[in-house]
Amino acid sequence: MGLLEECQELFGTTHLYEVIGVDKAASEADIRRGYYKSSLKIHPDRAPEDPQATAKFQTLGRVYAVLNDKDQRAVYDEQGIIEDESDLLKQDCDWEEYWRISFPTITVQDIIDFEKTYKGSEEERADVMRKYTEWKGDMTRIMQTALCVTHADEPRIRDLLQSAIDAGDLPAFKAFTHESARKRIMRQRKADKEREECEQMEKELGLGEQSLTALIKRKNDSRKAGFNSFIDGLEKKYCQKKPAASSRKAKKVK
Repeated sequence: MGLLEECQELFGTTHLYEVIGVDKAASEADIRRGYYKSSLKIHPDRAPEDPQATAKFQTLGRVYAVLNDKDQRAVYDEQGIIEDESDLLKQDCDWEEYWRISFPTITVQDIIDFEKTYKGSEEERADVMRKYTEWKGDMTRIMQTALCVTHADEPRIRDLLQSAIDAGDLPAFKAFTHESARKRIMRQRKADKEREECEQMEKELGLGEQSLTALIKRKNDSRKAGFNSFIDGLEKKYCQKKPAASSRKAKKVK
């Protein structure tokens, strides 16, 4: 089965850019970020509930191998050609190792530094607005999926969204404008409980010395608040080491 057929079967689309959640005009950094974020969500070790996680993870790696290679991407964009016979696209490629090479270990300090520049930026505003549109104004979903936010950021995020609504940049979804007090209270209680658990976890891990790998494993086990932003924040960190260029033997796809 060719790469595009795999994408259709596993992700419901034959468009490589859609598979990793970026558009055709995406920069190299955007493609790397999209691949990282997409693959992190379905990593076999982190998605045991998905029986196709391994297959999806491997296919994402193959998609990234095409789009991350300047020549392969140019041919794909212009002619609908992919290199199914290249070494990086072979089924027996070690995609776990490829992933580790592409995204080396990132420290907690890296993430903290990123948060300092991200919070309050235009990039954050644009991201939060996209989340608002995606979740139709559901603040619980927005807070769960937005980058680098904890419950303490909710008033700031809410003000940001309300200002965008008042300016006509966003529609006034009822889920946001008429959210019940009960839902806010439940979100607060959950946040308080998770914060206590998170503080305990920090003591156990010793954040100053632990690599993000340890945090990811613990977050996968317990889904603690605050660590969501740590994990999602990884998409802003790029590797310096790129995979070796593949062969140029191409296969025309339908």
